[in-house]
Amino acid sequence: MRRFWSDEFKATAVEQACQPGVNVSAVARQIGILPSQLYRWRRELLGSDEPGQAAETTDSQSFVSGPDPIVEIVIGNIVVRAGRHADEAHLQRVIRAVRSA
Repeated sequence: MRRFWSDEFKATAVEQACQPGVNVSAVARQIGILPSQLYRWRRELLGSDEPGQAAETTDSQSFVSGPDPIVEIVIGNIVVRAGRHADEAHLQRVIRAVRSA
């Protein structure tokens, strides 16, 4: 039987998985899903599977609010915000530039 999860449940799970130092597989097991499912939700909501490129946020509304959710990438004390349709290559260049500054 296939289960369907609400957008709110997915956003909360992704929020938990994006906390600094959190083990994504442990979060998945804790909420009763496979790690691959949580990685897929994170990729769908944030546009990336790489921990260094995933958003770190405590506001689950940023994942689901408005017509174009905003991804927040926190690097030190700098926050880079981008629409979910932002070009990945461009975001990678921005992240490298911020890290090297």
